Parts: sequence; C-alpha cells; structure tokens
Amino acid sequence: MSKPSAIRDEGVHKAEEREAILGELRAIIASPHFCNSKRYPALLQYVVENTLAGRSELLKERTLGVEVFDRPPTYDTNADTVVRFTAAEVRKRLLLYYSEHRSGTGVRISLPAGSYIPEFLPDHPEHAGGDEVSALNHEGGTEALLAEAAQHDEEVAPEIGKAGTSVLRRWFWLGMIALVLIIVGAVALSMRHGATAGGGALEEFWAPIVHNQGPGPVLICTGGVVFNDSNRSGVITADKNSEYPFVSMQIASALVPISGLVEHSGAKAQLLPAPTTPLSELREHPVILLGGYNNQWAMRMLESQPFQFTPEPVESIAERGHPEVRWSRDRSVPYSSADDYAIVARFRDASTGNWVVALAGLGRNGTEAAAQFATSPDHMRALEEQIPGGFGSRDIMAVLKTRVIDGKTGAPSILAVRAK
Repeated sequence: MSKPSAIRDEGVHKAEEREAILGELRAIIASPHFCNSKRYPALLQYVVENTLAGRSELLKERTLGVEVFDRPPTYDTNADTVVRFTAAEVRKRLLLYYSEHRSGTGVRISLPAGSYIPEFLPDHPEHAGGDEVSALNHEGGTEALLAEAAQHDEEVAPEIGKAGTSVLRRWFWLGMIALVLIIVGAVALSMRHGATAGGGALEEFWAPIVHNQGPGPVLICTGGVVFNDSNRSGVITADKNSEYPFVSMQIASALVPISGLVEHSGAKAQLLPAPTTPLSELREHPVILLGGYNNQWAMRMLESQPFQFTPEPVESIAERGHPEVRWSRDRSVPYSSADDYAIVARFRDASTGNWVVALAGLGRNGTEAAAQFATSPDHMRALEEQIPGGFGSRDIMAVLKTRVIDGKTGAPSILAVRAK
C-alpha cells in the first residue's frame, strides 16, 4: 500500500488544519497509551507544535534532549539515548493508539522512523494499522521486540558514520538470531508449563514486576561482554564504546525463561543492553537485570542491598556489614569447572522508584542458574518457606550456589536469604 501524502508541507498549515492537528494531539495525549507518562507526551507535543510553527530545524536529537529532557547542551548523545528511546516508544504507542481508535479530527499523526519531524496524514479507513500494528498487538508481544530492534537500527544509523552503521547491522542480525531463539524457547516454555505464572509463590514473587505497571513494557536489561584472552573467564565487561559486544549462551539461555514468563503473565518485554541504557529509561518501567559483573546497572543497584558484589578484581558476593561472609569461585580449578554463585533479588530501587529483579551471577553460569531458579515454581516455594510471612511487597534477596561441570550449569541451591 502506498504511503499517503501529508496534509500539507510543514509550517504552512491553514488555521483549520492546525486546529485539527492540535485536537488530534490532545486526544492522543489523553489516551491510556500516553497519559501515564511524562516523557512520551512531552516529546510528541514538542515535535508537533514546532513542526506546525515551521521550526523543524529544532527537531534534532541534541536539541530535543536539551529542550524536552533538560539535558545540558554538551551531553553525550551516545551515552544518553533518552531521545532515541523515547521516539521509538512514541512511534510504537501511536501505532497502538490508531489500532484502537479512528481519528476524530480526520488527521493521523505519525512519527516516521529515522526522523523526529512528524507527519500529518489524512485518516482513511485503509489506514487501520496494517502489518505493523498486528505485529505489535500479536499475543505475547515478542514480535514487537523484533520490529523495535529493526526500527532502532534505522533511526540510529543516520547519526553515525559508515563504520558505526556496519556495527549496528552486525548487532541487529545477531540480535535477530538471539530473539528468534528466545521466541522459540518462550513458546515451548509456555506450552510445557501452561500456567507457570498462574499462582503460588512464583506469581507472588513476580507480581510487582509484571502486574503493577502502566502501559509500557517490562525492561530486560542484560549485560554484555567482549573477548579478552588475558582475563580468566576469556571476556571482559563491555562498555558504551565496545564495538562488538555480545551475550554468552548462558545469558541467552537465561533470556528464554525470563521473557517467556513476562509475556505469559500478560506483560510486554523489551530487551535493552546495559552498556548503553541510561538511568532515565529505568525510571519509567520495572526492570529485570541479567548479569553481575558484566552488567553495570546490576552492580550499581545492588550496592545498597544486603548482598552485593565486591569491587573487581576480587570477584565475590559479600554480605553488607559482614565482610567475613563471602562467596567466591575457586580459582585453583579451571574456570569451566569452578562452582558459581549468584544473587536473586527483588526490591524497589531508591534511585528509580521502580521495582527491580536482579538475576546476577559471579559468572555466566551463575546468572543462568539464577534465571532457572526465579522461573521455577518449586524453587520459589522453597525460597518462600525460608521467609516467614511470605513475599508480599517485601524486598527479597537470596544467594545461590550452582555446580559447574565442563562449562555446564547445574541445579541451583539456596545458601542465604534476607527479607525486609
């Protein structure tokens, strides 16, 4: 289907057209897809009003960051992606809005991928949303992750050089492969377990994450690594400047049950890389942190919790206020044969105000074991039995141990539990 023409070129709208567009903007902002957020309506209103005023030169990433999100004029747009993330979310919510509503003004507002300049299109019956909306509304929502990954690649590529575009393409295709595996695993998980999150200790543990949220997604923020032969594990933590970060097979294995549980519970999931995710994103949604030393946000948010990771190069889990209580991998045996340890935590983070679940191992096997533990009804019942009064709305933390044999992750067991 060919793309409809815009009602009029930017900045030359007649008075009645302007009023129709502004009326449509007010209706969108008042809808459930936008009214529960501050950032999404703010960005949409700014770009629409400035386009109508003929000031499209202001609709650049840095200017939007300064004017809409109060960033300093010299802020690093590569480190702080608030504009790109918010624009992608606005695009998705506009599609969802128009999948449920016909325009009352005869105008549809669209924010094309790769641009911050909105388009104002005549509303015709054939614009019911098409394949994009059906993908976003597909039961389980995993297809939306794929569409959003592709959209993110489109919108970021024009802002960097050719080398950056090549990196993004590699990221995109690797991400596509990983997400396809996640989809297959999540479907199999749902078919096998049916009502996995349908009751008992497992549902109670995850309720603050998957039930007490607005229209936005649950963020799954995963750590990334790059190869480094000098390190015992063979990798080091990726940062925002790493060209080819990746996740291990153990982290990919952890993503399968976690994403399956979130989507089976009726929530939407969005996958984000920890190295390039700013704090502003974590303030908007509940978040699941996967990874320990390879996840900067897990390290930071666990600093105030009873169990936390000690600073590198001494990799261990310690109890706050009790330095004598410590768990670490045996360095006298090969890395692939050293038993691993992990933190499973659920708490409301003071810096974001949102609920956080951290599934974080000393190594990749520990993170995989933590994900297995946190999605197992049997393990959750065992954890609840050690907490008088149950989970409720309390902060919960546990330290796990898992056997590692030839790089394979064994069953997790509980070593210590804290609740408040």
